[in-house]
Amino acid sequence: MKFHLESAEILVPDGMPIANALARTTHLAVGAHQDDIEIMALDGILKCYQRNDQWFTGVVMTNGSGSPRAGLYQDYSDEQMQAIRRQEQKKAAVIGDYAAQILLDYPSKAIKDPANMDSVDDITLIVKAAHPEIVYTHNLTDRHETHIGVAIKVIEALRRLPKEDRPRSLYGCEVWRDLDWLVDADKIAFDVSAHENLQSALLGVFDSQISGGKRYDLATMGRRRANATYHASHDTDTATGLIFAMDLTPLIIDSTRSIQGFAKKLISRFDEEVSSRLAPFV
Repeated sequence: MKFHLESAEILVPDGMPIANALARTTHLAVGAHQDDIEIMALDGILKCYQRNDQWFTGVVMTNGSGSPRAGLYQDYSDEQMQAIRRQEQKKAAVIGDYAAQILLDYPSKAIKDPANMDSVDDITLIVKAAHPEIVYTHNLTDRHETHIGVAIKVIEALRRLPKEDRPRSLYGCEVWRDLDWLVDADKIAFDVSAHENLQSALLGVFDSQISGGKRYDLATMGRRRANATYHASHDTDTATGLIFAMDLTPLIIDSTRSIQGFAKKLISRFDEEVSSRLAPFV
């Protein structure tokens, strides 16, 4: 498989030939940075963990050079930080029993550039090789511009494929904005109660981020627990962890549908729900 950047890399933890490893993929996640897929796509990781009939493949789009750093990592150069983050992502792939881990190594500016289609070409190649049933990426209302860029590139790549080769489902997941605000009819809730030890291990391996000044491990586990408790106000908890997502599948079923219009419609439905709840009292 020939990617645009020579520095791109594919790790297959169990040593299977790359073509075979990708072909067994059922669940694919495409994230911006190292650790994003472990935060947002845990549903796929858990569904495939130690299974022989379902396999998870992760794709990280950027090189991670711009991350904040403190403590042990405060004097690390961008090049050193890239090497550390790449190694951490590989460790997560081994811990999570991934089919494959792909590191495309783009600078963030390439992902945020609407005119740069190189990463779209790469994602298209990956999806053609993997034929995943389900794809996870960032949601359209994320606060991080690189995350938004990744979500758009993924949608564009999937739209290039013949309809029969597109995944069954595309989900936009939480990282830099949670999705509790979505009205329930628009909200996908993934039950991620199982294997909390595995979840902690997957998050904890990214020491450059945690020791470097961002407690993503605590924040992520806390968000999942909070989602589970606050999801339904009049029911007892049925899960100890939930991840919310927006269903982006309509955007790959109908390639002419406006991405911006789709996001605005979700926001409009939230606005309508708030207004209808307020109306009897004001």
